[in-house]
Amino acid sequence: MNSLKDKYDSIIFDLDGTLWDSTDTITQAWQTALSKAPYMHNEVMTRERVRSITGMTHDKIFEKLFPFLDHAQRAEVKQLCAVSELEILNKQGGTLYPKLTETLDYLGEKYKLYIVSNCQSGYIELFLDLNNMHSHFLAHQCFGTKGNPKADNIKDIVTDHQLKAPVYVGDTMGDYEAAKQAGVPFIFASYGFGVVESGQVATINAFNELTELL
Repeated sequence: MNSLKDKYDSIIFDLDGTLWDSTDTITQAWQTALSKAPYMHNEVMTRERVRSITGMTHDKIFEKLFPFLDHAQRAEVKQLCAVSELEILNKQGGTLYPKLTETLDYLGEKYKLYIVSNCQSGYIELFLDLNNMHSHFLAHQCFGTKGNPKADNIKDIVTDHQLKAPVYVGDTMGDYEAAKQAGVPFIFASYGFGVVESGQVATINAFNELTELL
């Protein structure tokens, strides 16, 4: 693995598929939510369906999953899922990737750490609360805050915190494209949910490989 030590001053992380996997909990939460909408009783939410939309903005997720719904129904389902997601995640959480805390401890001594995700408002905060992660990250931004695409949110973190040489770590093609649009180099987390074949400055197969790389 080629070293990228001393090339960057900060690391911005994606959340789902990069820091943790909450797929099983979200699948359960959304199934619970769908049961509350009479017109959705025949819909079955699976882990595969949830993984297929990981990294998409909250609005686009429900357009892709339920194209047959009208605007009002889709808005209702999105709201039911949003509430159920935070409720059930608050009880069960997700699965942290191995050696996450130790790796963040190491990285935090050398770099400023941030999170940018396409999730709803409250989701990153819940991740930080559940796992006592607040001390690791200086700030975070998500789609739910302003409704902006990930590239804009990455740019906001870079500008607001005057980052000179940031790098973005994510696990999907959408993450790569957002980082590229924001002018930020990209490290691909291959253990996550997506595939990125080229363009990244490095690929990691486990989260703790960042200690060797950076």
